Parts: sequence; structure tokens; C-alpha cells
Amino acid sequence: MSWSGPGFILAIIAISTIGWVITTAIRARHGYPLENEWGGSAQRTDPEADRKIALLSNENERLTGQISRLEERIAVLERIATDPGERTRREIDALRDAD
Repeated sequence: MSWSGPGFILAIIAISTIGWVITTAIRARHGYPLENEWGGSAQRTDPEADRKIALLSNENERLTGQISRLEERIAVLERIATDPGERTRREIDALRDAD
């Protein structure tokens, strides 16, 4: 292979272009920001993205609240299961007397 000539230059250009196309395809497939032709990043615009983010945030808050309520209930059940029967009976009687 001759190192001096247009074939070598064209091979370098082809290899660079193919590498850029493959890199861009991989980044796009996995959701990474894409680069524009001047090196800056170009974000994909999804018209549903803001709505999806809001829905997921609301669901996250709801599930977080539900988990904290369940943790409180589990703590009460653990306390009931590990406390002696006499103490639990006194607490129940005290609650009945308060009514």
C-alpha cells in the first residue's frame, strides 16, 4: 500500500466517517445526547417528555408516601409480635378505658 496518494487520504476519511456514524447510532440508541456538526450537544426533543416526567414524579411521590405508611404499620406489627402479652393487654385495656 502506498502511503502517499489519494487512496490513503480517502481511507482515513472513510474510516473517520464510519466511526462517527457508528458512535452516533450507539449514543442515539442508548439515549445519550447527540453531538451536532460543531461539537455541541443536540438534545432529542420529545413532546411527551415533560408530561412523562411529571407523571413519573407524581407516581414517585405517591409510592414514597405509601412506603412510609407501610413501614409504620410494620413497626407496629413488630412491636406487637415482640412485646410480652401482658403489656399488650394493658395497652389495649387502657385504650378501651379511654373511650
